[in-house]
Amino acid sequence: MANIESRLTALGLVLPPAFSPPPGMVLPFVHVRRIGNRAVIAGHGPQSPEGPLAKPFGKVGAELSLEQGYVAARLTALSMLGSLKRAVGELDRISHWVRIFGMVNSAPGFVQQPAVINGFSDLILELWGPEAGAHARSAVGMAELPFGMPVEIEGEVQIAD
Repeated sequence: MANIESRLTALGLVLPPAFSPPPGMVLPFVHVRRIGNRAVIAGHGPQSPEGPLAKPFGKVGAELSLEQGYVAARLTALSMLGSLKRAVGELDRISHWVRIFGMVNSAPGFVQQPAVINGFSDLILELWGPEAGAHARSAVGMAELPFGMPVEIEGEVQIAD
C-alpha cells in the first residue's frame, strides 16, 4: 500500500466514492483537470464515506458550530483526495500541494473562516508533512454554497512523473 494511503488507513479514514449529483442535475465539468505536472481540483464539499454529501448542512456560526465546520472541511479533504486518487492513481504521486481556496457558508457576523478551513489544511499537512503539504491558501465567507454545504474547497497540486 502506498505511503499516503497507509497513513489514511492508520488514521481510520476512508476515501469516499465519486460524488453523484442529485437526480436531474448535470455537473458539466471534471473534478480534476490535469495539465502537465499540475492538477487543478474543482470545488469539493464534505462527503460521507458512502458517497453522499455529509450532514449537517447550513451556515457555520448559525446551524453549525466552528467545530462542525472544521470536521466538514476535513471531510472535504477526503472527498478531494478520492477524486485525486481516481485521476492520478496513487496519492504518493502528489509531490506538492500548491494552493487551496476555501469557502465557508457563513452566518452574518461569522469571521472565523480560517479556523474552519484548518480542518482541510491540518489533514493535508498531517499526511504530506510540512514541505510537500505546505500550500498557499485563502479562506473566505460566502452567503450560500451549493446544496447547503457548509464548506466548499478547490485547489491545485503538483504531480511527480
